[in-house]
Amino acid sequence: MTTFVLVPGFWLGAWAWQPVTARLRGHGHDVYPISLTGLGERAHLARPDIDLDVHITDVCNVLRYEDLREVVLVGHSYAGLVVTAAADRMPDRVAQLVYVDTGPLPDGAAQAEFTPPDERERNEALVTECGDGWLLPPPPWAQLAAGVAGMDGASVARLCDRSVAQPWATATSPVRLTGAWQSLPRLGVLSSFTEAQAVGMAEAVPLCRHMAGDTWHYEELPTWHWPMLSRPAELAAILHRNRPTA
Repeated sequence: MTTFVLVPGFWLGAWAWQPVTARLRGHGHDVYPISLTGLGERAHLARPDIDLDVHITDVCNVLRYEDLREVVLVGHSYAGLVVTAAADRMPDRVAQLVYVDTGPLPDGAAQAEFTPPDERERNEALVTECGDGWLLPPPPWAQLAAGVAGMDGASVARLCDRSVAQPWATATSPVRLTGAWQSLPRLGVLSSFTEAQAVGMAEAVPLCRHMAGDTWHYEELPTWHWPMLSRPAELAAILHRNRPTA
């Protein structure tokens, strides 16, 4: 049995992992899907001062209070930054880091820095105009999901109903890392880009410099950026077969 801790990216909660969670539990694994503060069933706790550090603490507290060890810590999108920092604080609790269509950013970087300047400007405008100056509204899911295999009308409707605005400070606060996480084995599950592109970014883009090396193994799962929603069975199978073994 392996212990998986699943952390979603922007706008999502633990609910987004339900199909993956069920399949992993079907394999006999112990699975903890997390809703970060201000998201999912914890949306009522949203406030302007929720930043990256709050979300890192969310994950560390699950590891601590559930007394979890030898954990496979899975982060999707923005949560790649969260799980990296949680592992940096508690490396003795983590057996493997998994990055779902994302990767670790270096010490001092913020999630918003990873987006192109024009996209960041659009997001800042949305925060100002539609998010009371501190919330980033969810994207137009129906438009993004158009033509994506595995995303039917009911799935899109569920996504629209359950996603909530993201506290913007989580995107703008920098991560603080000591380097303690860097010896941990890493699995990258790539859905919107390829292994070759990941390695190329590691070589050419300073923010992506931790995305290649001997600690990495990559698997490609082509779909849109949210494979836990469109291809949950395949994602669960990848996590299951790449889990650490004694």
